Amino acid sequence: MNISDSQTLFDFPQEIIKQVETPCYLISEDAVRRNCRILADVQQRTGARVLLALKAFALPALFPVIREYLHGVCASGPIEAQLGREEFNREVHTYAPAYTAAQMERVVHYSDHIIFNSISQWRTHRQLVSRASHPIEVGLRVNPGHAEVEVDLYNPCLPGSRFGLNLEDLDGVDLTGISGLHFHALCEQDADVLVRVLASFEKRFGKYINRMRWINFGGGHHITRSDYDLELLCNTIADFRKRYGNISVYLEPGEAVVLNSGVFITSVIDTIHKDMHMAILDSSAEAHMPDVLAMPYRPHIVNSAKEKELGHTYRLGGISCLAGDIIGDYSFDTPLHAGQRLVLTDMALYSFVKNNTFNGVELPAIYTCSSKENILRLIRRFTYDDYRSRIA
Repeated sequence: MNISDSQTLFDFPQEIIKQVETPCYLISEDAVRRNCRILADVQQRTGARVLLALKAFALPALFPVIREYLHGVCASGPIEAQLGREEFNREVHTYAPAYTAAQMERVVHYSDHIIFNSISQWRTHRQLVSRASHPIEVGLRVNPGHAEVEVDLYNPCLPGSRFGLNLEDLDGVDLTGISGLHFHALCEQDADVLVRVLASFEKRFGKYINRMRWINFGGGHHITRSDYDLELLCNTIADFRKRYGNISVYLEPGEAVVLNSGVFITSVIDTIHKDMHMAILDSSAEAHMPDVLAMPYRPHIVNSAKEKELGHTYRLGGISCLAGDIIGDYSFDTPLHAGQRLVLTDMALYSFVKNNTFNGVELPAIYTCSSKENILRLIRRFTYDDYRSRIA
């Protein structure tokens, strides 16, 4: 058993795993709190403000825990903005590549910061923003001109990217009413990458920074990973703020808030042999963990290894009719059998915010737990009515 399996079983002991119905997401309140304490320490040391990225994790049942530590949320449109205002009830920062007039009315109602992707969008909506019943800070997303994201699907700075203004887009523009700049170029990366992205951002947009009240460093900061360089992050933020007259800085991590704090538990329904051993699960990569097929991404399973590393290799297949609904090939010390439960690690992030009901596959239940307090809570069990309401 490796270290990650040991930590997983510490937060999710077998007596809890045995109690839940499958498939399900199980989120550890204890692990979320540990992550939030690290993020709160960064806030304390640097004066930066950390926001929860709702696109990565949106579970209101745990907002009371996260709200104790973080400054607010960042939203990707009116729906998340409303969730942030009504359920998190601290600062709400909203960014989208574009807003319709109807969307902007709702975004204005629920947001404290609104970030535009283009000058034309800002000009289109600024009168509506100015008539808001509460103060709203307006920012522009810019392209920092540097990224080190390995998977193109997640790289917002590729040539031809629709995200963010380039330097020439600001030539001759009256920025009256703009109080901040936002950039985002990281994906599960360390502070050394931020240093290089920030240097490129300053080189491109440095002449505008002193005119701003805040700079948003975006998300993708893997701050709570065990080997993350916290000292470099804190020094980088502190030095930046000092260079620009103690300017406000925001960070928008999503994964870092819930890193290693959730598992996905699925059961083997059947085992078959078709050129190789296969296990059919009561879950689906297509419906429940689409990143497995999109990236591709390989989730770790407790007490497993890569194919052929242990004595019994299986291809794990989902329950949908999609031929490619395959989680991957894994090996185990002993043969799999019907009824056996498999625990996929680090599955709080981007999972239930992306899942769907393709093929009529049932949505997984959602639980939270605290091994420290020996508490298991069923947050939601989904039914036919949830499927029916999503399609008409």
